[in-house]
Amino acid sequence: MLPCILALLIQSFSGIAQELLTTSPPRKEGEGPWKQFIIRGATIIDGTLAPPVGPVDIVIENNRIKSIHLVGAVGSSAFSKNSPKLQEGGKELDARGMYILPGFFDTHQHIGDNAEYTFKLDLAHGITSIRDPGCGNGLNWVADLRKKSKTNEIVAPRIKAYLRFGFDADGKFNLPTNEEEARAWIQYAHQAGADGIKDAGFSPEVIKAALDESKKVGLRSMIHHRQTMVGRWNALQSARAGVNSLEHWYGLPESMFTDRKVQDFPEYFNYQNEQNRFAEAGKLWKQTAEPFSEKWNEVMDEMIGLDLAMSPTFAVYEKYRDYMRARTLEWFPEYAFPAKFKRRYYPNRLVHGAALHYWTTQQEGDWRKNYELWMKFINEYKNRGGKVTTGSDEAMLFGFSLIREMELLQEAGFHPLEVINSATLRGAQVLGVDDDLGSIEIGKLADLVIVDGNPIENLKVLYGTGAIKLTDDDEVVRVGGVKYTIKDGILFDAKALLADVKQMVDEEKAKTGEEIVQPGFYHHSQIK
Repeated sequence: MLPCILALLIQSFSGIAQELLTTSPPRKEGEGPWKQFIIRGATIIDGTLAPPVGPVDIVIENNRIKSIHLVGAVGSSAFSKNSPKLQEGGKELDARGMYILPGFFDTHQHIGDNAEYTFKLDLAHGITSIRDPGCGNGLNWVADLRKKSKTNEIVAPRIKAYLRFGFDADGKFNLPTNEEEARAWIQYAHQAGADGIKDAGFSPEVIKAALDESKKVGLRSMIHHRQTMVGRWNALQSARAGVNSLEHWYGLPESMFTDRKVQDFPEYFNYQNEQNRFAEAGKLWKQTAEPFSEKWNEVMDEMIGLDLAMSPTFAVYEKYRDYMRARTLEWFPEYAFPAKFKRRYYPNRLVHGAALHYWTTQQEGDWRKNYELWMKFINEYKNRGGKVTTGSDEAMLFGFSLIREMELLQEAGFHPLEVINSATLRGAQVLGVDDDLGSIEIGKLADLVIVDGNPIENLKVLYGTGAIKLTDDDEVVRVGGVKYTIKDGILFDAKALLADVKQMVDEEKAKTGEEIVQPGFYHHSQIK
């Protein structure tokens, strides 16, 4: 009975009707690639935890970093005599005063129903690689985008497609309920072209079989442990079975229980009631082992030893600790489609992630304490050598959400260099592409982000809208924002991509007559 109930829950939150999907049009944006491309005078933050170095010239040939040259002195605006020479037919970019980083990885991004919108927001924020956890729009749809991205037919980051357990390539669902069926489904996912799997079933014997078979065929794995399964199977058990990454945090506190087997659910709790679900989730971390206690340390050390990566997706849960902030962010009016915004931020019992019927001050306080304990674990996990990546899930808005995730890692205790390492090299390692991507090193592919501002000083300069600053003349200005994103040898103007998104939103508003005037609020005349 349990797997059947879970199957219904999974189906109710999965996918978008195929007729509502919008793919990406043929690429018109971006310049290149060139036989030789030289970026001049930038300061490098290479993603390896090394401190910034510059000014440097980076020589790229055939989309790989050929050489890196220290040129000139810090603070000098002149080009160095030692600068490498540009070959005939090459391209050079003046990046003096700017910072250059590896392309960012979003290791947990559900591609939206409008791929062009999603991907332009991604690249406008320096995201050059994503992992779609589950292919909710169908593996065939995502695989087509993956192929077109690889050949640069469309404006898009690199894509890794992870198929959700039990789904076929067209999005139809048939849950395997025994070991034989689980292994057969893994074989199917591999043959259908999935890069990995999300989830592995809902009973111990099925999960063990699925993860074992996925290792045999070379499919990577990620798991979101639902509260309906953690009483029988938690995150530590998944790590022992060989899963590659833990999504969110479900199953992690349960791995560290010392005086109980199940969280303290109230008598009225119903998992399908999301007001219940997320209210009680906000009380969970204080029910588990105390930070740095024997149990807490044992679980952490074993997980790190098993090479389990953490993708916490702090940004998607942040609204539970400050709901007003979450629904009034300054970029919503210009860059969010009103209908999709309402789906996420207007109370609705039938919509996953929107069902905060009457969120209270106490519930926000519970979640702030939850974050304090959760962040302490994640920060120490990183300190001991564990992999922590950046993933946005379906948080505030594509692109913007990943930058917020980076800010939240800094809040957790990460140095900005560690934040960038999580968003670049750690992501590449977890996706198995670190031989080519994730850091600025000679021989690697040149997926790069060029920023007109110092992200070590302020991560907010990575937002598409930049950061607010008061000048010496008392003028309020916006500074920063990603200036260029380079993916697979193509140079994209990030500001132009953001302008494209705004135009798409403006056209939708004109067509529907809808606006986001007061984000997340009904006008008083609509309340009876």
